[in-house]
Amino acid sequence: MENVSPDRFNVVDLFGDAARSTPRKAAIIDHDRTITFGDLERAVNETAAHFLARGIRKGDRVLVFVPMSEDLYRTVLALFRIGAVAVFLDEWVSVKRLVACCRVAQCAAFIGTFKGRVLARLLPGLRSIPLHLGLKYNVCRDIPAFPETGRDDIALITFTTGSTGIPKAAIRTHGLLFEQFQALIPLIEPTPDDVSMPVLPIVLLINLGAGVTSVIADFNARKPDAMKPKKIFDQIHRYRVTSIIASPFFVKQLALYSSSNRLILNTIKKIRTGGAPVFPTEAKSYRDAFPRADIAIVYGSTEAEPMSAISADELIVSETNRGLNVGKVEPGATVKIIFISNDAITAVDEDAFAKLEVLPGTIGEIIVTGKHVLRDYLHNPEALKRNKIFVGTKCWHRTGDSGFWGDDGNLYLTGRCASLIRTPKGLLSTFLYENRFQAIEGVLMGTIMLLGDRLTAIIEVSDPSREAAVRSMMKALPEAFADIVFVSKVPRDPRHNSKIDYEKLRLLLLRRS
Repeated sequence: MENVSPDRFNVVDLFGDAARSTPRKAAIIDHDRTITFGDLERAVNETAAHFLARGIRKGDRVLVFVPMSEDLYRTVLALFRIGAVAVFLDEWVSVKRLVACCRVAQCAAFIGTFKGRVLARLLPGLRSIPLHLGLKYNVCRDIPAFPETGRDDIALITFTTGSTGIPKAAIRTHGLLFEQFQALIPLIEPTPDDVSMPVLPIVLLINLGAGVTSVIADFNARKPDAMKPKKIFDQIHRYRVTSIIASPFFVKQLALYSSSNRLILNTIKKIRTGGAPVFPTEAKSYRDAFPRADIAIVYGSTEAEPMSAISADELIVSETNRGLNVGKVEPGATVKIIFISNDAITAVDEDAFAKLEVLPGTIGEIIVTGKHVLRDYLHNPEALKRNKIFVGTKCWHRTGDSGFWGDDGNLYLTGRCASLIRTPKGLLSTFLYENRFQAIEGVLMGTIMLLGDRLTAIIEVSDPSREAAVRSMMKALPEAFADIVFVSKVPRDPRHNSKIDYEKLRLLLLRRS
């Protein structure tokens, strides 16, 4: 698909173009219901008219508490159509965090399922929102003229995964959402014949703008451990899905199921995954399960997606002695690596900014700029100060990730800056151990931490009966661990269920001691 004309900067307009071009094509397959692009556009316009009639206006922030479904995208596109701002909360959000996010967003309206509206009446943070609406809408025969939106008008507000302090509400304007669309299109490589299974919500929105059919996976994001790969396989066969765009956890479960049952998904041509580290051993499991697929792992963050990408085949043969290879930087992004510091970096001119960079091969903090990189947070000047560096009109996002430039020109990750361990010999990357531990038979996940002054390995095994064998193999490693601690489950991030939540892990170990 060629880049879209810059005159069409609004994703809902791109969707409208796709709907008028292929009105009878399936837009979303949601379980047993299929809605075409033409029918969805009609429903979007009628829903937008309904919202206007109920008092929602351009610029109003609207909390959308709807699971990934046809209703979700109809609602969001209708809000975009009238220039209102869709505020997203993840399905896994806790009640405490939900209330905190509501306090930050200060929404004028709430749209939710029946269960969501019942919850909204019970929680003070939601109850105080003036207007509460369900998913039903009045069919409007006379569609009014909708407000015009500009590039700088806010389209979307999402919250980062961090669970401490004031929630970071990331702002996407219509212009920035379009730039993210432009940046992701070369990676997704949509074609008219694609049938995509996008488990990442933002990707389905992009599919609608690109005219691609999307199948919503039979998968509950709130309970990833309850995933039933057989149901996903059945969907893929039934609808002849050609591409999967999902978290590493989701792809890994499909790969394990495929390999253990000796199944091959012949229709799958492309797999794109990101949101958490993928090590060579895991990439190999993808390749073994999907031998004919074009598989790529994308590196990015809420505020900057994508940043870089690497094929599974290149990753499988990569050396991981010093870091995890995440490939070449994407054309729309510019990446630099600067000295690691806990301090905010403000009032920087070009000369001072250049002095922040570290030498090639040196570990530092990864920062990124580009048209698709988020520039602001809602009502959170401290987060803006801590996470952004402004040099003239250019905004650099501080990822909080550490890494270095390899001799091959690729970007290498060494984990979160906060998780690096300082030793007399230099910085010790937890990432390297997490990769090595994954290669030990029986280990599901593991990492290292400095507890007190003792270098400790924390391990989750597939079966408790394997602990003695795993301990023996770990003692054979050249590194000397003061302690090896086995836990029933290493805490993972709630969004992708793939990254280690180091803060929760530390609290877990403190409670055990």
